[in-house]
Amino acid sequence: MELGNNTEVSEFLLLGFSEEPELQPLIFRLFLSMYLITVFGNLLIILAVSSDAHLHTPMYFFLSNLSFVDICFTSTTIPKMLWNIQTQSQVITYEGCITQIYFFLLSALLDIFLLTVMAYDRFVAICHPLHYMVIMNPRLCFLLVLVSWTISVLNSLLQSLILLQLSFCTVVEIPDFFCDLSQITQLACSDTFLNNMVMYLTVVLLGGGPLAGILYSYSKIVSCIYRISSAQGKYKAFSTCASHLSVVSLFFCTSLGVYLSSAATHSSQSSATASVMYTVVTPMLNPFIYSLRNKDIKGALKRFFVIASLKRPIILDLEKCPRLQISKSQSQ
Repeated sequence: MELGNNTEVSEFLLLGFSEEPELQPLIFRLFLSMYLITVFGNLLIILAVSSDAHLHTPMYFFLSNLSFVDICFTSTTIPKMLWNIQTQSQVITYEGCITQIYFFLLSALLDIFLLTVMAYDRFVAICHPLHYMVIMNPRLCFLLVLVSWTISVLNSLLQSLILLQLSFCTVVEIPDFFCDLSQITQLACSDTFLNNMVMYLTVVLLGGGPLAGILYSYSKIVSCIYRISSAQGKYKAFSTCASHLSVVSLFFCTSLGVYLSSAATHSSQSSATASVMYTVVTPMLNPFIYSLRNKDIKGALKRFFVIASLKRPIILDLEKCPRLQISKSQSQ
């Protein structure tokens, strides 16, 4: 594949974690377990929201979208890492790396936008409770998610297209377990001024903007809660946004920690370990944060499993019913 005037690269090497053979089975089992927990936990959130009419509200609509994005987020990196461990290979093709970067950026930015939209939803619910259903109507909710998807897709496409213009040296070793845009850009042999400018502008506008929106929403929420006279009312108001605040803090703090640790050290193992926090641990913990303290989610999950367990005996009894068998034979 021709990438520049005089360089040709068809694959990259993902250095990942420890290269010691005795640790590979342990790493494989650990990340497979974390991946399955992430997928299963977020799927349960989606099933609970979609199957229970009581949860057909703006907050849970955004939560189900966040759960879907979290599944996509981890699925862009973990399966490839597990495959490389299983096959004892560190190789990822050039096309595979560009594809992974595209979907990783798409999922990461969608996570940020959805967390911002959910902060606005909590702001309206606490500060303007009487107008909540009027402001957060289905049309606005759908529009907010659609705009989030549109901006995320366009940003990922732009970043991927300008990345295609770079040329790379013959041996490219990525000090992580997935293709990270900033690390790929640093390893390029050609001029990366445009790539760095677009990357920094994206971080400031699409990262700093939503973060400022979240901070503004919570400053207003704290102000509204402070004006509530009763302690019970304050607790009830704060409890409605505690889960979201925990997820926001976890996501942004781990993301910031990753880039600070990457700037402080050039060790591949340190960089990969730091990346695990926001690419794997945060999506895995989200379902627990939203379900353990949320009576609505726990109640919906209980009703879902009760209904599912009741349907199975009924179906089996109908299959054994002689009258049903007779009617089937008569109809034939």
